[in-house]
Order: sequence, then C-alpha cells, then structure tokens
Amino acid sequence: MQFVPTNSQLLERSMSMIARAGIARFGNVILMRKISMNPAVQQAKYAVRGAILERAMEIEKDLLNPETASKWPFEKIVRCNIGNPQALGQRAPKFSRHVLSLLMNPELIGKNLYSQEAEERAQAYLAQVSGNSIGAYSDSKGIKLVREEVADFIYKRDGFECDPDNIYITDGASTAIKRVVSLLMTGDSSDALFLPFPQYPLYSALVSLSGGVAAPYYLTEGDWSINSHELEINYQAAIDQGKKPRAFVFLNPGNPSGATMNRQAIETIIRFCQDKKLPLLADEVYQDNIYHGPSFISARKVVHELGAHDLPLFSFHSISKGFTGECGLRGGYMEVTNLDNEFKAQISKLANMSLCSNVPGQIAVGLMVNPPSSEIEAHNYKTQRDEILASLKRRSEIVADTLNALPGISCPRAQGALYVFPSIQVPKRAVLAAKQKNIAPDLFYCIRMLEATGLVTVPGSGFGQREGTFHFRSSFLPSESDIHDVMKRLETFHLTFLDEFADEQELQQLHSQSSPTAENESLSFNLVNDTPTSASARA
Repeated sequence: MQFVPTNSQLLERSMSMIARAGIARFGNVILMRKISMNPAVQQAKYAVRGAILERAMEIEKDLLNPETASKWPFEKIVRCNIGNPQALGQRAPKFSRHVLSLLMNPELIGKNLYSQEAEERAQAYLAQVSGNSIGAYSDSKGIKLVREEVADFIYKRDGFECDPDNIYITDGASTAIKRVVSLLMTGDSSDALFLPFPQYPLYSALVSLSGGVAAPYYLTEGDWSINSHELEINYQAAIDQGKKPRAFVFLNPGNPSGATMNRQAIETIIRFCQDKKLPLLADEVYQDNIYHGPSFISARKVVHELGAHDLPLFSFHSISKGFTGECGLRGGYMEVTNLDNEFKAQISKLANMSLCSNVPGQIAVGLMVNPPSSEIEAHNYKTQRDEILASLKRRSEIVADTLNALPGISCPRAQGALYVFPSIQVPKRAVLAAKQKNIAPDLFYCIRMLEATGLVTVPGSGFGQREGTFHFRSSFLPSESDIHDVMKRLETFHLTFLDEFADEQELQQLHSQSSPTAENESLSFNLVNDTPTSASARA
C-alpha cells in the first residue's frame, strides 16, 4: 500500500526544507534564520557614530517629509559629532584637487586648464603607477614616490633621516592603527592597550575586536595633562586586575580633549614605555591643527633626541584632518621606528592581503606632505591654509567662550585638533531620568540636546571618563557664518534643560560658580604634573 503523506506532514517537510535553506515561512511572512556572530564584534562600541547619530538620522527623515518636518523646532541636523570638515563647508585644497583631476582625466594634461606645476606633479605620479593609470593596483606599501615624499617631509620636520621603506600608505590612519593593534594583541583575553581616558573610541573598539581589554590611564580633569605619578598607579592597577599591557597609546593633539603636548610630557611617556618595555603608538593626525599652547613636536623627534633606540614606535598621520580635511579620500600613513624585521614583515603581509590602499588617497597624502613650490601656487596654497586654520582658531574660541559663560559647564579652550570637550554638571533629577532609561546621564543630555536643537554631539561616556564626571564632545567645524547660531541654540537648550531638571538649590549653586578665564584654560599637556592628586580634587 503506497504511503500518502498528510497535509500536516507535507507542511512539516516543506518547513524543514525551507529551514535548511536558511528561511522559514509562515503564511505570507518569511523569517530569516538567525546567524551566529562573533561576540567580539557585537561588544565593540564606536560612540562617534553611535546612538546619537542613529537618532539624528531618524529625525532627518522627518525633516525631509513635509508632513512631519514641523514636529521639530529646527530645519536641519548639524553634525558636530565627527571631524568631517568638508561636510560642514570647508573648501578642499585647490592644488591637490587640480592634480587629482588631471590624474583622473590624463587627457586633460597639456590643455592648460591648470598650472604647469600641477601638470608636472600629475605626470610624475602617473609615471609611478602601473599602466600610467591610477585605476591600477600600486605596491602594497604604497606608491614609491609618495613614500619618498613622506620620508622627506618627516626628515624636514624632525631633523632625522627617514627611510621610505619604513613608511606604509594606508586608507586613512585608522587602517594602519587596526593592523598594528591586530598584531600586538595575541588573542589572550587579558591582553590590554594602555589608553588615555578620555580616548578616541577607535582604540577601545579595536581592543574589543581583538578579544582584549582597555587599560586606562586617566588624564587630569580640566587641563587634560599627563600625571607621571598616576601613570604608575594606573599601570599597577592594570597589573593587579590581571591585565597584560601590550602597548601604550597617546594622541597629540588629543581627541577628544583638544590638548597638545610639550616635549617634557612626550619625554615622560617615552621613558615610561622604555621602563615597562611597551611599544608606543603615537596618533598625530591633528599635528597641523594647533591654535594655542606649545607647538607640535613629534614623538619620533623626541625618541631620536633621547637615543631611545630600544623603543618600538608607530607614528600615524592622515589627510582627513589638518587643513586639508580630505576625509572621504581615505589617505594616511604610518611610519615605524626601531622595529624588528619580523614585525615589519607581518605588517607587509597584512598590507598585501588588502593589495593596496586606494590610489587617489595615496596621492593626496603625497600632495599633503609635499605642497606646491612654484611662486603663485605656493602663495595660493599658503593663503588657503592660513585662512582655514585661522578660522578654526576663531571658531574654537567662540565655542569655548560661549560654553564657559553657561552655568554648570566648564570648557578649556582647544589647543589643537577639531573639538572641545566640556565638563557638564548634570542635575540630580536628570541623572535619575537617565537611570530610568538605562542610559548614561551625558548620553541623556546629548539626546535631549539633539531633539531640541538638531546638534549632533558625542557623550563623554563614549570616550571614557572618571566616574561621577560628565562631558560631551563637539566639533567647532560649522562655518563662521553658522557658528553663532549653533551656539545660541546650544545655550538656549542648556538653560531650558537646567530649568526642567535642576532644583532651586542646584540652580543657585550653578549660577554662583564662575568658570576659569579663557587665558587660564589652554594649559593642557603643557607640563607633566608629578604631584599626586586625588580623583575627587580633579573631578
């Protein structure tokens, strides 16, 4: 007798086949099979493009819809969450764009559309790439001419010879940092990077991806200086917690702090790394963004002056910052110093696996480190550079001075970089409201700011901060024609926020407190503080 399956058996068989294919169907609804994921990726966090930006994108959809736009008290979202200069109106460097235009369209060479120097530079780069086309792969470490230009730039900056073979051109500094971290972390869950808190979240995210942990060293609240005594305390705390520091990271100028380091601070870090036998990662992508305080000095220069030939050093730079602001072109470089050949071979292997970084970005790196030299082009280049940097300085001062005039906010003037990182006193009722939503108080503050003003900022909790302190990071990249309006929006929001959440006693205290003068606020990283200080004294 032939077996005839029932309808339910047929359905069960069909469901089984569909499930094996990775989907399940219930009526007209298809449910995708859940795929297991790497928990390290799920645990990694990058606050710069986190919950605030996601909420901003939701609001932006409302603003684009005539039926929902009126629900918000502003007409546009202003992204102050990230250092993306050209997105907020900064002009691209003209000479670089002229050369890139010729490289994209070589048939334009000889048409006298751009200067003779632009044509000569374009021809020099074309001669270095396969098939005379920037659409071809380059050497995995980067175009030889570009690496030579970077090496010459470093030599002129530091006064010490630089070998082009120690240069790696990458898709922005982030790619180089990721490669180095992936090599330093061994897969042991106790492996740690010694990170400045507050720190750029890329580092803590990469540590998570590598299965390790962050070991914070806290910068002094207020001036964001290095405290050599607390370096030792923080290091010992990491050891006591079972962590194994694998490398030391510092950012100069700082992100998010906007602080710059003088030679004494850098020397202290180098001596510390030598003593602990820690490789040093020097994130120097904001080296051209200096407004107040000490001039930029590279870690490499100090390493050579000290004769610290036993210290492995990784130095990073990028076209995304400075005055070029070429974030979308994705160009950067890493120079390695005092590194053994085996480690360099592994870096090269990782570069080979990606074939090469994008060629236009590589050439933009060459154009950043080797600007035009002919009289007219050099003059135009310098004029554009100086105008942009002077404007950034003015905007940084406007932002800091406006914030310092508000009750409950203290904001050092940025010595460098593209951000301010003000400390905010969050009223107790707001802290409770945040707790009820299971979010950090400064995240609560930033969400409320976004919904009231359209300004996208980043809560300090995303960068790491001392317990009981609250901050947010904001760029000062909105144009000079917009920056006053932006700050007026923020001022109105902050006062309204205090009226809503602060009780009468808190309001009186906040209004009675005076901020430090602007002249006393730009002291960050000028000196190494060797005096032990309690956390409460700095908070």
